[in-house]
Amino acid sequence: MIDFEKIIQSEASSFHQVVDFDRAEDKIVALTFTTSNTEVNSEILNNTGLFCDWINNQMIKNGARYAMGGYDEHRTIYARSAHFSGAEEPRRLHLGVDIWADAGTPIYNFYDAHVHSFANNDHFGDYGGTIVLTYIIDGFKFNVLYGHLSLASLKGLSDGDFIPKGKLFATFGKPEENGHWPPHVHFQIVINMNNLKGDYPGVCKFSEREKYLQNSPNPALILKYNF
Repeated sequence: MIDFEKIIQSEASSFHQVVDFDRAEDKIVALTFTTSNTEVNSEILNNTGLFCDWINNQMIKNGARYAMGGYDEHRTIYARSAHFSGAEEPRRLHLGVDIWADAGTPIYNFYDAHVHSFANNDHFGDYGGTIVLTYIIDGFKFNVLYGHLSLASLKGLSDGDFIPKGKLFATFGKPEENGHWPPHVHFQIVINMNNLKGDYPGVCKFSEREKYLQNSPNPALILKYNF
């Protein structure tokens, strides 16, 4: 199998930031939603407004502009939505990185890409506005799914559109358009889309962890963070 990390490292220094961030001035707070986080109880999870307030308070008390984290994290928060339920095993393992900030936060393309597909995945707990971009780096082709976007981000798009590096191409959606989550972007590498359009699982069953992580490697090198 191709060493994805080495391919990304070959161009990582040239990547544009996905969100506005000044490393000299801005702070990021790491958030976890495993069973170790006992603050986010069922009352908060079942009330999107309270969940938004909790996220915002984490950033305020830490003096942070963004909150971030979640790759390969076995999360409890998906119990809030039947979208992640299953007859035998619920989906709980998160396959991307979440960046939490205000609705309307700009999202920039980190490298030249083309639009693979896009959709409004309009179910409670789903992605809401979603754009998938296709990249080719050193001859290696892969995709990135950007989820929980504003619906305005989808206007005027067509499959195959060229999105240059550095272009502001989307914004964080409000809860009523992003699947009813606190505003954030779900950033997930997807090497093989398996013929899906505008959608790909961002959460999998723990029993299928290895299969899905192989197809969705850690995007930390692209996002330039290390928690």
